[in-house]
Amino acid sequence: MSSAAVGFVTSLTLIVAIGAQNAFILRQGITRRHVVPVVAVCAVSDALLITAGIAGLGAVLTAHSWAVDVARYAGAAFVLGYGALAARRALRPSSMSASGRSATTARAAVLACLGFTFLNPHVYLDTVVLLGALANQHGDDGRWLYGAGAVTASLSWFVALGFGARTLSRVFERPRAWQVLDGLIALVMTAIGAGLLLG
Repeated sequence: MSSAAVGFVTSLTLIVAIGAQNAFILRQGITRRHVVPVVAVCAVSDALLITAGIAGLGAVLTAHSWAVDVARYAGAAFVLGYGALAARRALRPSSMSASGRSATTARAAVLACLGFTFLNPHVYLDTVVLLGALANQHGDDGRWLYGAGAVTASLSWFVALGFGARTLSRVFERPRAWQVLDGLIALVMTAIGAGLLLG
């Protein structure tokens, strides 16, 4: 298996797990609101973080664990706040239109996406520390091929999730479906936030 293929598979296994960022992209995809900028922000952010990890930022973060702690507490507050908003939407389905479309602006969607990305300490551990360390095991040339594979996996996943979610839009023409989705998002966000605080 080539370095690029190993990077692709490893990155994909890390990114596919259900998390705050994926739940947010899924919701934006279903509502067909600002999918292109959200997917672009996620893909570019991952590419920058993976590149930084290969270039050696992972070693710096490992040496300064307080930086990860800052991201952990800020991320917990952000994720718990978003979980509370999702819970409120789930408890008040009358506030949702039949199409389930949100009135979120492109700017708000991008800012939320940046928060889910950069306030999540796991993103640094996965992309910068772990993928960076694994890439550097492939030698001077192989590490960048590994990184290219990892970045390609990230881009592929975000595009598939953001635009593939549109196929679910007919299901979400019913307010009840939105109530269930927002309830699940609230549970996921609360669990992630609690895990960050207790971890």
